Amino acid sequence: MRKLLFITFLLVAQIAVAQQKPNPEWLAQKYSMFIHFGLYSELGGVWNGQPVRDGYSEQIQSFAKIPKADYEAVAARFNPVHWNADSIVALAKAAGMKSIVFTSKHHDGFCMYHTQYSDYNIVDATPFRRDPMKELSEACQRQGIRFAVYFSLIDWHFPGTRITPHNADAVSPEHHRYNMKQVEEIMTRYGSVSEIWFDMGSLTSAQSKELYDLVTRLQPQCMISGRLGNDRGDFAVMADNKIPDYKIGTPWQTAASFFNETWSYRSWQERGSLSDKVNEKLLSLVNVISRGGNYLLNIGPRGDGSVVAFERDALLRMGAWVSRYAEAIYGTTASPFDHSFPWGAVTRKGNDLYLFVSEMPSDRTLRLSGILAQASAAVLLADGTPVEYRQKGRDLHVVVPASVQPDCGMTVLKISFSGDLRVVPDEVLKTTELSLANAVPVYAYSSMDYYSTYRSIVGMTWHFTSKASSIRPVLLYTAGNEGDEVTLTLDGVARNIRLSGGTPEPLAVKPGSVHWGEVSIYPPCDDRFNAVPFESEAAPAPLEGLSWGIPLDIPTGAKQAVYVRHSIRSDRDQDILVRFGVADGFRVILNGEDISVRTYVGGVPSKPEVLRLPLKRGENTLIVELYNRYGDHVSYLIDPEVPQEMYALPLDAFTVDPSVIHECRFGITHPANKNSDIGFRDLRIRLTTNDKR
Repeated sequence: MRKLLFITFLLVAQIAVAQQKPNPEWLAQKYSMFIHFGLYSELGGVWNGQPVRDGYSEQIQSFAKIPKADYEAVAARFNPVHWNADSIVALAKAAGMKSIVFTSKHHDGFCMYHTQYSDYNIVDATPFRRDPMKELSEACQRQGIRFAVYFSLIDWHFPGTRITPHNADAVSPEHHRYNMKQVEEIMTRYGSVSEIWFDMGSLTSAQSKELYDLVTRLQPQCMISGRLGNDRGDFAVMADNKIPDYKIGTPWQTAASFFNETWSYRSWQERGSLSDKVNEKLLSLVNVISRGGNYLLNIGPRGDGSVVAFERDALLRMGAWVSRYAEAIYGTTASPFDHSFPWGAVTRKGNDLYLFVSEMPSDRTLRLSGILAQASAAVLLADGTPVEYRQKGRDLHVVVPASVQPDCGMTVLKISFSGDLRVVPDEVLKTTELSLANAVPVYAYSSMDYYSTYRSIVGMTWHFTSKASSIRPVLLYTAGNEGDEVTLTLDGVARNIRLSGGTPEPLAVKPGSVHWGEVSIYPPCDDRFNAVPFESEAAPAPLEGLSWGIPLDIPTGAKQAVYVRHSIRSDRDQDILVRFGVADGFRVILNGEDISVRTYVGGVPSKPEVLRLPLKRGENTLIVELYNRYGDHVSYLIDPEVPQEMYALPLDAFTVDPSVIHECRFGITHPANKNSDIGFRDLRIRLTTNDKR
């Protein structure tokens, strides 16, 4: 019995740890080192004496079309004798970085650790005979920095695998089992791993889940990158070197290289001005942190294991700057403002704001508005020198003296406030109905695979005023959301609601006013889901055999999209409801505007959607995209002959303070994963009151 209780305790403890994702230490690290180091480093971007100018140099085997045997032969001379894990970790710490992500295996399949599942690794296939990943893991542990790994989901060395330029191929069952074994040995033989950075490939939903579950079981706090695909993962990864111009409501990261042309060492790379590069990367770091993300900056060691002097010197200069302004970087949160500023970026810590000024206004005055607190001090962060500031109501003006010169391209100030610092949202509504049209969306970054990505919506937020002391929301939803479980939060009070039993409310659709015309289909095309606005040079052909409400199978290859086109004429401006079947990727475009963009992967229930289409008077063009990842067909279903009615579900009243700005938030109660779009484009929240005023 005692043994059983002990085992039960361990299981409970493991579950409790697993529930700590997102790992708070990962969220707080802000700035980390990426290392692209592998067999390709020995080549340095050169093959047969000539620079290979196409593509990233770590993919030189592909871009130079190097025969497999010739590329494998490079291992015989790959001997990085100048690799020194302790000096690498010391450099990262001097740069102000909190973790290191090391390439355990890149697309070429060469393992930079001693794997037991292949001889194609640095210990068994090279004269080096050492395990640099193990050395790095141990050095990180000695010096108190977190260790993490990169792992390519495609492997050009695996039997039967072909090299393609897009690197988003399917992974065979045999290859997946191989990946699972290698990930397991990494998670069990290399100490604590703070994150695993999966990359490339196009996995099935089941494959992504198996890898996610494996990592989480073995290391419950290990953060998993969204490039695992199928919206599995604990944090989203932006496209290479990209910084979003919008806030993201889930954990995210920007991975950046010193040079956009390559991640690994390139001997002939034009490196330019060291000062300009330092300023460029520091500005990127600040922009990422001010928007709530983590910045992962890469170095590419030479084939002999040494760090390129330019990259080393840049990191040391950056580290000195980060040390001077560490207070404004570490332990901070994203800017509390809904808008950006032309002069630069903002971070926050408690009742302090930090201003990073990269574009000094001509009058040297920084203007902030919507502040609900009294400023008590304004200083230059570097030395504490006070600067002039003026505050009138919610407007604050900070004047930077002409004598102040930028430090690495930026001037950093600290503004302190007495009392609780609050910022008025940009959109404060005076309305009795909330919808997506007047919401501030909570964005995430959906990733089916590396190429099929888009900005998803995982929640909605509104701020509004009301003179009432009691508000009773009424949720209006379509039949497609019947049975869904959602959460509505008003001024911090959350209610979980099952959408069921709502009272029908008919739409004002005039009978006989909508005329469905010809329906046609474009030839299936290789596509990246939602990658670009729909365009096709091919002429559509009539779609034969379609009946309302009955699925029609359309032959389609893997990773292909089908576009169905409908002509609709309406006698007036009006909204109608239409039911659609969905696919792995589903997109509805009406008159050139997206009505819905969603994926049904990663555990998202694949059920028909009922969408509200805003028709204009006259001719309308409806295009439906169905994206197929695997298999040989998609099923197209459309049915406009559904009841033209929304459903109204009243909730219990919320007691509120009429003197404050109210915040209302909406989301899925138990989302399948963190980054999948929630849909609900047609949700309405009617705000009713019982106050008699």
